[in-house]
Amino acid sequence: MSKPARTSRRSGIRGGEAASGWLFTAPMIILLGMFLVIPVLMALWVSFSDWGGRGSPFGGNVKFVGFDNYSTLLSGGGLAEQDFGTALRNNAWYVVLVVPIQTALSLLLAVLVNRQILRGRGFFRTSFYFPSVTSSVAITVLWLFLFSSTGAVNKLLSFIGITGPNWFNDPSGILHNFLQLFGVTQGPAALTDGSFLGVSWWDWLAGPSVAMTAFILMAVFTTSGTFMLLFIAALQNLSGEVTEAAMMDGANGWQRFWKVTLPQLRPTLFTVLTLGLIGSWQVFDQIYTGTKGAPGKTTLTPAFLSYQSAFNNQEWGQGAAIAFILFVIIVFFTLFQRWVLRERSVSNRRMRPYLSVANGATANVVAASALTGAGSGSPGTDSPGSGSDPDSHAPDTTGGTR
Repeated sequence: MSKPARTSRRSGIRGGEAASGWLFTAPMIILLGMFLVIPVLMALWVSFSDWGGRGSPFGGNVKFVGFDNYSTLLSGGGLAEQDFGTALRNNAWYVVLVVPIQTALSLLLAVLVNRQILRGRGFFRTSFYFPSVTSSVAITVLWLFLFSSTGAVNKLLSFIGITGPNWFNDPSGILHNFLQLFGVTQGPAALTDGSFLGVSWWDWLAGPSVAMTAFILMAVFTTSGTFMLLFIAALQNLSGEVTEAAMMDGANGWQRFWKVTLPQLRPTLFTVLTLGLIGSWQVFDQIYTGTKGAPGKTTLTPAFLSYQSAFNNQEWGQGAAIAFILFVIIVFFTLFQRWVLRERSVSNRRMRPYLSVANGATANVVAASALTGAGSGSPGTDSPGSGSDPDSHAPDTTGGTR
């Protein structure tokens, strides 16, 4: 009779704990719903409407236009499609260069400052992390001075005989500039005649402009410190036993890093790449503070184009559509990155050498054990027929007496 009462009492306590949990999380859920979920749903509705920014987006004069805003950006054939294609081109090159460079640099800095023999590790960690906590607006203003035509960067380049460009006023692509060194000034007809989103394939392959290159350097400078801390935390949590075993097997420093340390950093590497990918596709404040898309729209990004379409041109439907297209792009690349970095099972072809070595070692151990057992008996005992007295095991045929 006591067991059912005890069970019901426990279930009542669990019910009370659940109610307390919902009570404590309710304020945050309400805040997220009011300031995140509801605005996102409203923006989704705006992307399918012709709302002009005046009055309520749910007013009677606001009409549902379906995918017209999306088709204008993706296949409209006008200035909106060309601007969106240019923004995607600029941001794609930004992502391609920023994400790998900042990841590699942050990992390198983490490995260097995590070494026990390095003196002043705290100073170097603080120095490398300091740009990450500085205001992006302040860093952008500083970058405008450093990379001006008479700035410190061009002064340093002049010391080695290089005439620096007018960084934030040069719209030419760095790959096109490189090809011009070999006399290539015009692309083939297959690239100049074809286009995607209003931008020719030759312009897609122009590379980032000189102005965007300065923003790429700034992004690497300001974000590497943050990701360095993530890698440091991961390195300090690794066990040294595997590394010591690799050292005993004769692996050098590069082999230990590439074959032992880096595979164990896979979760942190995925986190760093994901955060870098999201941040690179959402670049806005540097463009707004620095160039506002100039020169020649070569620093225009989808995030800034969304703001410009909505707040400057009063095309709120197109601005919201750009934001959701950007959201789909980020989700797609995040899932693709997760698929690339997934845990893979070792193939039989790669396992065959290790299995043959393991089987050979097992066979040697078994053979050695068999030889040892056959060649020696147990200490302190005599095997049958091998004692010092040959008659000790002989049968007695004298009737018990001699």
